[in-house]
Amino acid sequence: MEDWIPLSDGTRLWMKAWRPVTDEPVPAILEYLPYRHGDWTAPRDHERHPYYAGHGYASVRVDIRGHGSSDGVPGDEYDEQELRDGVEVIDWLAVQEWCSGKVGMFGISWGGFNSLQLAHLRPEALKAIVTVCSTDDRYDNDVHYMGGSMLGVDMHAWAATMLTFESRPPDIRVREDWKEQWRHRLDRMEPFVQTWMGHQTRDDYWRHGSVCEDYDRLDAAVLAVGGWYDPYRDTVLRLCENLSARGKNVKGLIGPWAHQYPDRDLRPGPHIDFLGETRRWFDYWLKDEDNDVMEEPLLRAWITDSVRPASVYEQMPGRWVAETEWPSPHVPGRRFGLEDAHVSPLAAADDGVVLVDSPMDTGKDAGRYFPYGNAADLPADQRDDDGRSVIFDFPLTEDLEILGNGELNLRVSTDSARGQVYARLCDVAPDGSSTMVTRGNLNLSARNGRDRADAFPAGGWEDVSFPMTGVGYRFPAGHVLRLALSNAYWPWIWPQPGTAPVSVDLAGSSFTLPQREAVAAGSERRRLDEALRFDPPVQPEGLDVRYPGAGTAGAQRPERLASHDVAAGTSVLEVDPAYGGTRVYPDGLHYDEDTVERYVIRRDDPLSARAEATWRVGLARPDQGWSTSLVTEQTITCDAENFYAESSVECRVDDEEFWSRTWHHTIPREAS
Repeated sequence: MEDWIPLSDGTRLWMKAWRPVTDEPVPAILEYLPYRHGDWTAPRDHERHPYYAGHGYASVRVDIRGHGSSDGVPGDEYDEQELRDGVEVIDWLAVQEWCSGKVGMFGISWGGFNSLQLAHLRPEALKAIVTVCSTDDRYDNDVHYMGGSMLGVDMHAWAATMLTFESRPPDIRVREDWKEQWRHRLDRMEPFVQTWMGHQTRDDYWRHGSVCEDYDRLDAAVLAVGGWYDPYRDTVLRLCENLSARGKNVKGLIGPWAHQYPDRDLRPGPHIDFLGETRRWFDYWLKDEDNDVMEEPLLRAWITDSVRPASVYEQMPGRWVAETEWPSPHVPGRRFGLEDAHVSPLAAADDGVVLVDSPMDTGKDAGRYFPYGNAADLPADQRDDDGRSVIFDFPLTEDLEILGNGELNLRVSTDSARGQVYARLCDVAPDGSSTMVTRGNLNLSARNGRDRADAFPAGGWEDVSFPMTGVGYRFPAGHVLRLALSNAYWPWIWPQPGTAPVSVDLAGSSFTLPQREAVAAGSERRRLDEALRFDPPVQPEGLDVRYPGAGTAGAQRPERLASHDVAAGTSVLEVDPAYGGTRVYPDGLHYDEDTVERYVIRRDDPLSARAEATWRVGLARPDQGWSTSLVTEQTITCDAENFYAESSVECRVDDEEFWSRTWHHTIPREAS
C-alpha cells in the first residue's frame, strides 16, 4: 500500500505500508528516513517490513519532508521540522482504522537517531523503539566532532553525501509534477557543511536532538543495539547506564558488527536472528504478549578473541557475555602507569618526559569511520602508524579481557595554545603485527568541557583525561598491550594550526581499562553467560535488484588507495565508499552511482589538509523516456584563521542542464 500522509501545514509525506491480511486493527511500526524508499533503501526495506507485516504489524516506511516522493524542501539533519512532522506521522498512524492505537519505531543510523529523538518528545502512541547504530549525543558521538576535534573524514564525506541525497529528483512514477518539485527543492536547499563547521563546540545547536540532555524524558521502551565496529557503540552503554538508573525500560545488545543490521549478510559475523529479537520486543510492548524479553540481562555483549589485523573479517571469534547491571560491579578498572611501560622511541628524556611529534599523515591505516562490511573498511596492520607515534608496551603474562570504555589520564605540555592528542590501543602479537582494538581523541582546547574552547597555557603543564571508545576484547597471555600516542591523525582528525610537539610526563600519566573479572565455574554469572544463545539469522527473500556493475565507472577502483609523493612530502588517500554502484530495480528504475573521496596533506604542514568528494548519480526509467543525472562536488581547505568550503551541484534532464549552483563559505576557526 502506497499513500500520502497529510500534515497540518498542507505538506504530504509519501509512505509505503506493508499490512497483514486481517480486518482486525494491529499495531503500527514506523521507519522514518530521508534515504528514499524507492531506491536507496529498497533492498533493505524489502527484507524487514514484509517480515513485520507477516507477524501481525502494519509496517510503515515514510520519506521525510523534502526527500524521495514527499512534498517540501530538505531541512538540516534532525531539525525541528523533521521532528514535528514525525510526531504528526505517529499521531496519524495511531488513529487509522487498521491501527490498534499503539506505535513502535525502528531504524538504523538516521532512523535510529530519530527513533530516540521522537521518543524524547513523548508522543502518546509511541510505546517502544529499536534504535540501531545511533547516538544520544550529536556533538561528541556523531560524524562531526570527536573529543572536541573536527572530524576530517566524515564531517566532509557525510556532508557531501547529504548534498547529493537532497539533490536527487522525485520519481516520475509517483509524481507527475516531479520537475517542478525538484526545482522547488533545489532553489531552496543549502549544503549542510557550513552549518556543521560553524558550530565547533557543544552548543545549543548540538544539544538539540541529543537525548543525553534529559534521559528522564525517554518513557518509551528502548532496545539499543550496536556493533563493536560501529562508531556509535558507546550510545548502547550510555543508554543502559542512564536509563536503567532511572528505572526506565531498556535493554542493550552489542555484537561483532559494522554499521549494519545484525541479521544482514554483511561482514563481519556471526549474525543473529535480529528480526526475531525485535519481533519479541514489539510483541511485548505493542501486543502485550507475555514473553520473556524483559527477563533478558540488561546488556548482552560480544567479547572478541584476539585476531590478526585485517581490513575485513568474515567471522569474528569470541563469545557472548551477559551483564545484569551497567556499569557492572564485575568490570572494575585496571590501571596501567606509563612509567611502567617499555617506551619507544627508546630515547625518552632522562627526566621521564617523552615528546609526541607525529607526521601529519599519521592515521592512513585508520580504516573507515563508518565500516559497512566492505573489503577495505577496517583498520589494517597498525605497525606503520605505530612507527609514527610514541608507543607504550605492556607485555601480558595472563589473559586480559575488557568490556566497556577505557580512560586515558595524561600530564601534558606543549608550546602552542592549540593541539590534540590521539590514542590507539593495540593488540601486538609475537610476530609484531599490531591489531587496532579501540581509540580516543582530545582537542586540548576541550579539556575542560566540550562546550568550550580554552587556549592551552603554552609551556605549562596540564592534567587531561578522555575516554576511549567502548569495546569487548580478549588480549591473550604472551601478547603485548600497546598504547600509541600521536598529535596528528589524518584524515580522521582535522589538524590544528600551529601544531607543536606534545610532551608527556610519564609519572603523571596512565590509562585505565575495564577488565572483566573471570567468571567462576558454577556461578550465576557463568550460567547467564552460557545461557546466551541466538538463533541463526532469518534471511527473507531479497528484492530482485540487478547490479550490472562490470565496466562502469569505479567498478575496478580500489576501495582505499594510499600514496605518497616522496619529493613533495605529500600523502594522498583515495576512497571509494562502495555504496552500491549501478543497479536496476524490479519496477524498472535504473540507478547509477559513482563516488570518489580524496584526502591530501603534507607531512610537515597542518594547513595543507584538503578533503574532496565527487558524486555522480543518474536516475532513469527507460520505459517512460525519463532520464536525469546530477554531479556534486565538495572541497574543504583551510588556513590558520578559516576553513573554506566549496560545494557545487549540477543537475541534468535528458542530458541538458536543468539547474546548477556553486556555494562558497568561509568559516572562522574557533576551536578546530
